Amino acid sequence: MLSNQRADAIIQGFESTRIMVIGDIMIDQFVIGQVNRISPEAPVPVVKFKHEECRLGGAANVAHNIRKLGGSVSLLGVLGSDDAGTQLLAELKRASIDPSGVFSERERITTRKLRVVTSRNQQVARIDYETDKALPHSIVNKLSALLKSQIAKADVIVVSDYLKGLLNQELMAELFLSAKDHGVPVFVDPKAPHLNWYSGCSLITPNHHEAEKATEMGIQTEDEARTAASTLQTSVPCTSVLITRGEHGMWLTDGSLPGTDRVESALPTTAREVSDVTGAGDTVIAMMALSTAAGANLSEAAELANHAAGIVVGRFGASTVTPRELVGAFA
Repeated sequence: MLSNQRADAIIQGFESTRIMVIGDIMIDQFVIGQVNRISPEAPVPVVKFKHEECRLGGAANVAHNIRKLGGSVSLLGVLGSDDAGTQLLAELKRASIDPSGVFSERERITTRKLRVVTSRNQQVARIDYETDKALPHSIVNKLSALLKSQIAKADVIVVSDYLKGLLNQELMAELFLSAKDHGVPVFVDPKAPHLNWYSGCSLITPNHHEAEKATEMGIQTEDEARTAASTLQTSVPCTSVLITRGEHGMWLTDGSLPGTDRVESALPTTAREVSDVTGAGDTVIAMMALSTAAGANLSEAAELANHAAGIVVGRFGASTVTPRELVGAFA
C-alpha cells in the first residue's frame, strides 16, 4: 500500500522526468446540443446546436497527460494537411507540447473522432475520419531519424498504438534496438494484431477486451486475469503486464525485479463515479511512465495510475489529472 508521503515524493519527481511518446495522434471533436424532439423525417433525435469543443486524443492525449502532471514530453506522430491537422497543432501548442516531432503528410487525413453529444453528456452519434494506410518511406525515415536522435534523452518511451497506420514492424524494430542500446524502457499501449511488434518491451497495458482478444480467453475473475497476464508475458514476450479491467480495477504481473519471482497484484477500482471511460488507458500508461521515471517501482506506479484513472473516468471525454488532484486522491 502506497503511503501518502511516498505518493507525494513520487509525484514531486514528475517535473524531472523526460518521456518520449510515439504513436497515433488524433483529435476528439464534440458537437454539443440539446435534444427536445424526434425528427419527423426518421426516428432519430434532433440536436439543437449549442457549442463545440476539441480535445487531444490518442498518443496526443498521452502526451497531454504527461505534460499536465509536470513531466517533459516529446511527441512523435503524423497528421494530415487539413483543417483538423491545423486544429490539432493548435491544441498541442495550447497544451505546451512541442509539435516539432509531428510531421504533416499531404495525402493523409488527420484522425478525427466527431461526437454529437447532448448537454447531459449523452452520445447521440460518432463519425470517424481516419485512414490506416501505411506511411510513405519519406515520413518513416524522418520519424526514424528523430527517434534515434532523441532516444538517449528519454527516461521512458511510450508507444501508443491505435491501429491508424503510424507504426510498422520496421520502425518498431528500430525503436526497440535503439532503446536497448541506451537502456531506456519501452511501455506499450497495445493492439492485438501487432503483438509480435512489441517483443522485448518492459510493459504492456492492454484493457481487458484487448487482453481477451490477444489471449483468446475470457477474463472475468482475478485468476483469469493472472492467467491472461502470464500468457501475454510469454507470447509477446515482455517483462511485465498491466491489464486494466474497468470496474474491476487492474491486474499487475511485474517481472521487472531481478533475482526474484514475479510480483502479482490485484488493484480494486478507485472510481467513485463513472461518466466516460474515453482516454482512461492514455492516462494509465502516462502515469506508469511518469511514475517509474520518477523512481517508483511498477507496483507503486500502478497504484498511482489506478487513482488517476479513477479521477478521469468521472469526467466527460478524454481528460487529464493535475498533481494536486492526484495528491488529493491519496489524502
